[in-house]
Amino acid sequence: MFPNFADQALPLRMSQPSQGHILVIDDEPVVRESLAVYLGDSGFQVDTAKSGDEGLGIFRNKHPDLVICDLRMPLVDGLDVLKAINAESPETPVIVVSGQGSMNDVVTALRSGAVDYLFKPLIELEVLEHSVRRALERGHLLKQNRQIREQLERTNTKLERSLDLLEEDQEAGRRVQRRMLPPTPHVFNDNCHFSHRIIPSLYLSGDFVDYFRLGPDRIGFYLADVSGHGASSAFVTVFLKTLTNRIQRHYEKRSSVNTLSPARLMRDINQELISMALGKHLAMFCGAIDLAENKLTYCVGAHFPPPILINDGVPQVLAGRGLPVGIFSDASFEDIVLPVAQNFSLVAMSDGVLEVLPQGSMEEKEAYLLAVVSAGHQDADALAAALNLDGEMEVPDDIALLVINRNE
Repeated sequence: MFPNFADQALPLRMSQPSQGHILVIDDEPVVRESLAVYLGDSGFQVDTAKSGDEGLGIFRNKHPDLVICDLRMPLVDGLDVLKAINAESPETPVIVVSGQGSMNDVVTALRSGAVDYLFKPLIELEVLEHSVRRALERGHLLKQNRQIREQLERTNTKLERSLDLLEEDQEAGRRVQRRMLPPTPHVFNDNCHFSHRIIPSLYLSGDFVDYFRLGPDRIGFYLADVSGHGASSAFVTVFLKTLTNRIQRHYEKRSSVNTLSPARLMRDINQELISMALGKHLAMFCGAIDLAENKLTYCVGAHFPPPILINDGVPQVLAGRGLPVGIFSDASFEDIVLPVAQNFSLVAMSDGVLEVLPQGSMEEKEAYLLAVVSAGHQDADALAAALNLDGEMEVPDDIALLVINRNE
């Protein structure tokens, strides 16, 4: 027999603000009401139900934070209630109480999702209260974890959408940037071959190459390495291409013009970059070849490694360092003029190539590059193959190659 809870001297408690909503389901009125009074005095909001059916109805309408359910009830027993609640709201803790339960019932209830199993008679109701508070804390943590998980899933979904859009934008930018590059290979005056190869570290490249006609026998060119990587650096290459187009239009309108001064061009780029305040600068190798007079005029602005000129099979590392373009408003740049043979090659590379070479010291890397270039290569693709540069490889920095050959 269960003790008469109505006759027990329950501890007097001050009314407290609700600490949680509890549903008590028990077919014995004395037990049901006694638990409701005790838990209500402990500061909980309590609803009661005298059957499993009624209890499930209240649960579905009011969504309590915790359910205390008798195991043995007519029609819908406690295990049925437990399974239904666990299926509909697995975060809601359920405490099972029973006066007739066996060890098999305990195991079955716990396996079905009960957070605790208490035996009647509940002489020390503080034990029940402790179990309730512990179960409510567990339920609160489960709900909190679910909310955090759902928030993370929503955030991840938004992030994935943003990344997809960013990837689409980057891919579109890469297609535009590729269209800005000159054709490769390209032949001027039937015997002067220009080619390039760009290997970006990201979708977009801060390295850029261009070459363009300056009249019947003159060709201008440059290799630029913009500071940084990605979209912000690629924007500067758009500016460079715009400048190239402006120069070409200038020369197309004149039948007799002076040779392009690379130093003057770099001074103009320097001033425009500073005025644009993009926070970007670039290393640059700029030149003009006069095929009629067989001379090369070039200027270097902090470009490294130094370009290599091969005249009739004799290699020569081009002199000149200069200052970066786009930092110092008073930077000066100097034109250097060299003769070129009827058969010559000119190779320029951005410093990204140094990042992937296996040699240890910078001197060893430069010596290796000189040896590879001196072997002679038909175009930029052949040079890339000789340097073991795969176009699909991941590189820490953008790599640009420019190869110019004239063979009579």
